[in-house]
Amino acid sequence: MTILYGISNCDTVRKTRHWLNERDIAYTFHDFRKDGLNPIQLQHWITALGWEALANKRSTTWRQLPQETRDNMNATLAQVVMEAEPTLIKRPVLEHSSGTVIGFSAERYQQLFQH
Repeated sequence: MTILYGISNCDTVRKTRHWLNERDIAYTFHDFRKDGLNPIQLQHWITALGWEALANKRSTTWRQLPQETRDNMNATLAQVVMEAEPTLIKRPVLEHSSGTVIGFSAERYQQLFQH
């Protein structure tokens, strides 16, 4: 099963959903704001991908964090902050049988969904 995680009003998530829908690719959408964020799932992503890959350092959420928090960020602190502020997570996160992908790239998705 393919699960797309993100926020419904995010432009990149909208583009990703459009791309998947155009190709009739079945997926479930999980909105961080509406559906919450599973801490065990988040821990898995941080372990598998690294908190640095998962954190959107260009986001308003990142810029609004206290400087001390940003300076001392590590995997443990990142999990706590991302649980409290899921908008800090780069979007979208796509879980597929082939693995987990952060962000959207038509080329990468094309390769991922070639069966």
